[in-house]
Amino acid sequence: MRSCFTYILDYVTECILIDSLILFPTSALVTLQKGRLYLPCSFDVRLAVLAVLPICFAVVRQFINNRQNKLSPPPGPAPLPLLGNILSINTKEPWLTYTRWQAVYGDLLLVRILDQKVVVINSQHVAEALLDKRSRIYSDRPYIATLEPFGWSINFAFTGYGDEWRRCRRLFHQTFRPDSALKFRPMQIKRAREMIVNLIDDPQHYHSHFATFSSSVAMSVVYGYQPSARDDPMIRIVENALAIGLDVLTLERAFLVKTFPFLLKLPDWCWGSWIKHEARVSTHGANEMRDVPFRYAQQHKTEDSRLGQLSMVAENLQRMEKRDEVSKPMLEAALKKAATTAIIGSYETTTSTLMAFALAMVSYPDVQRRAQEEIDIVTGRDRLPTFEDRASLPYVESVLRETYRWHPILPLGMPHAASCDDTYNGFFISKGTTAMWNTWAISRDEKRYPDASRFMPERFLDVNNVLTNDNPAEYIFGLGRRGCPGRYAADASVWSAIVTMLAMVDFSSAKDDQGKVIDFTPQFTTGLVHSVIVFPCSISPRSHVHPGLVDVIRTGV
Repeated sequence: MRSCFTYILDYVTECILIDSLILFPTSALVTLQKGRLYLPCSFDVRLAVLAVLPICFAVVRQFINNRQNKLSPPPGPAPLPLLGNILSINTKEPWLTYTRWQAVYGDLLLVRILDQKVVVINSQHVAEALLDKRSRIYSDRPYIATLEPFGWSINFAFTGYGDEWRRCRRLFHQTFRPDSALKFRPMQIKRAREMIVNLIDDPQHYHSHFATFSSSVAMSVVYGYQPSARDDPMIRIVENALAIGLDVLTLERAFLVKTFPFLLKLPDWCWGSWIKHEARVSTHGANEMRDVPFRYAQQHKTEDSRLGQLSMVAENLQRMEKRDEVSKPMLEAALKKAATTAIIGSYETTTSTLMAFALAMVSYPDVQRRAQEEIDIVTGRDRLPTFEDRASLPYVESVLRETYRWHPILPLGMPHAASCDDTYNGFFISKGTTAMWNTWAISRDEKRYPDASRFMPERFLDVNNVLTNDNPAEYIFGLGRRGCPGRYAADASVWSAIVTMLAMVDFSSAKDDQGKVIDFTPQFTTGLVHSVIVFPCSISPRSHVHPGLVDVIRTGV
């Protein structure tokens, strides 16, 4: 028994000493004999060493851990107890606060919103280093307390990184991957021309026409639904749901609900119950947006199959019929989320981008004139531009890039979360920290974009009128594994709308009854999305666009 115990003691001692040698390689107590470590002392001494070494080992390990933990977090403003930095942040436009702090704390700063740590990334270089190159760490989403109560778990863009997200992403990618997006182009051009007819017939409601265009391609592809040119009931469902949802889905609101969950249970007569009321209204709108078009696709899948025009939903519903009953509910839930996310993404990003474009054309008429001249040279005014002309229209392309940059739709991108501890450039970022890239700060970098508040498409052209390698789409549509999977379809939709509008209509300042220009200060939505609110402007056919041509376009679409 003693020899057996001695053997075990020798082996355990050796294991401990191996660890010790890593830390103390010059130890004189240990020698190597016949390939094994040898401790030249009695059994009792070795037993004593065995008792002491783990303590030494633990002390050394703790020393190493303490050194690691003493790595400084990123710099940032000093937080208040409990509240953190929330009182110092412009909660309606937090990106402005973070951009201002960039000058003090640098490209990576730490803020605390109540009890949540948030690292704000203020440069594209740091954003790519963390969100792209370390995507295995930064592909999760933070817990957003408003998602479930406000009905917005229907959007898989907010889903944590895991199996459910992968199922939704796979369904989405099958339909909107780059090579699949090419087949949408004829439809996108057709819808853009429909929008032109609506703008000429009813210029006052231009935002509504933008919204119909933005959703029409996705509605057709995802549900097989063809929206009417104006006042479509399905489009109204989407608009109503987004009107409140995007306003409340901010980190600041989410942290408030997370910290004070009882706000969702207050009686209706109590002060503060407005949050519960908002949650009810938002949930109703979100559920309607998820269920109504999905039911349409279910009801028409047989008809679509007969015509050979299966939508994304109908096609996957047919596949599910062959699956076992256990997996069907899970797959249908993922399909609903993927479909709803496609509609939300296409509506909000494209509509808001077109609103920024319209504001730019009113504010910078010389830009509009130059872009129109380029189109006229290529098309000769005897036809409308198509995707085959895109490579021949570099200035129009630079207008698109500048539209993305000038007023980014998601100024703080979509929040990521660190799934484990990380260090970057000597700074320690703890597991669970929310990571946000400040798209606004990147787009307003004066070194990269001089006179950044001005709309200047030529900043993306070199002296030879050739496009530079700087494309804001590289950071506007997200980074890493959570980048927008519908980017290529969305970019094509925006381009088709912009080039068609430039070819057919003029944007100019609105005038009152006395012919005086109506002055205005642009206003923007607050919340997750930064979008231009409807403003006074005049939209009229260009001089060469006569009623007969409009009729031809109307019948041709």
